[in-house]
Amino acid sequence: MNKTLIALAATSVFAAAAQAQNSVTLYGSVDAGINYVSGQDAAKTRLASGIMEGSRWGFKGNEDLGGGYRTLFVLESRFEADTGAISNRAASGIQVPDRFLDLQFLGVPLIPLAPGVTTQTVVNQVGAQLGSQIGVNLTNNAFDRQAFVGLVTPVGAVLAGRQYTPCYEMFYVFDSMQTDSSLSAAQIATLPASVDIRKSNALAYRLQKDGFTATLMYAFGETGDSTSNNRYMSANAYYKGNGFAVGASYGTNNNAVGDKALTNTLLGAQADLGPGKLSTLYATFKDDNPGVGADVTAGLIAQNPSPAFAPLATLIGNAFERALRQDSRLFHVGYRVNFGPSTVTVAYNRYDDRTIADADVQSYGAVYTYALSKRTDVNFVLTRFDNDDNAQAAPGGGGFFGGVTSEAGKGAHNIALALRHRF
Repeated sequence: MNKTLIALAATSVFAAAAQAQNSVTLYGSVDAGINYVSGQDAAKTRLASGIMEGSRWGFKGNEDLGGGYRTLFVLESRFEADTGAISNRAASGIQVPDRFLDLQFLGVPLIPLAPGVTTQTVVNQVGAQLGSQIGVNLTNNAFDRQAFVGLVTPVGAVLAGRQYTPCYEMFYVFDSMQTDSSLSAAQIATLPASVDIRKSNALAYRLQKDGFTATLMYAFGETGDSTSNNRYMSANAYYKGNGFAVGASYGTNNNAVGDKALTNTLLGAQADLGPGKLSTLYATFKDDNPGVGADVTAGLIAQNPSPAFAPLATLIGNAFERALRQDSRLFHVGYRVNFGPSTVTVAYNRYDDRTIADADVQSYGAVYTYALSKRTDVNFVLTRFDNDDNAQAAPGGGGFFGGVTSEAGKGAHNIALALRHRF
């Protein structure tokens, strides 16, 4: 949902020889403005940080070792320009989509458990616990955005640490908004999340030659006694030619017990068309084993260790496991044109949910950017989200989740005015 170093291999990793032999640079971006979102049980108008891209600061450095070898590092932290915090929550707070609380949808019967307590009460508590995890950097990690060290060689770069994933890089390259603002294609595939933005404990190999770029990534799960638990593997490759670009990526996760979980495939293409650039992106998302059910069951049994309650706890856990499965397609098409200090982008996004929820979403709109200088711009965002009957997606920003609308099937629109300064 942001981009500063997403194409690192083309910048810092394969830096120009004219760069200083040894250097450490302080860099960042401050993005804030007025953000209006309709359709939520929350204040509609807010001062928000990260409307276009998440506000951040960081250090990056490199040392020329000679002979085509170079070491580098990146440490990047986020911050909220409106509060000074290093984490944020959606405007809808801990609210989850209505379908996650619907007993009929979940397949859980309404059963009295105690005076004033039913299975609906328990499901609501589980929903609130899941909702409490919706946000950005809720663990307040100091360098949540990026933290890695690397060695650049004549035959590619090896990077180790917390990094952007190859699949998310594909969004940056082929999304006409480059993941900026509520108009980005990634904004309608967030609950549950369909693409891993970053991975910790990641080892990556990156190659760039002429217009060709490719990345292989393996992220260690470091969970339990098996190396396959929470493991992540991904790869991408794309080529930028004269007036066009094409690319593809694939990524797959294992859950905490080693079962194959969220897997995605992305295809992208771009072409110069008239005065601007046409971009398109197609993605598939599949997750049959999100791994939530076992945690829900264990949590409920810990609260009520009675053997008589265990079957119901298992039933509810399995219900949430099914509810969070994914099988969907995402399509994006957009057009961007630059004229003088102005940039105009229009885009259309469609999320086709093929699970039993059928929570389809489409978004469309326009973004106008006016460059006051090479480092400062003003941005006007206008985006509309249309939710089908069971969908509740709400517009967010480059640095925060939109959360959900007040009820299933309700649409929303976003009007924002943001000032962004890079240093």
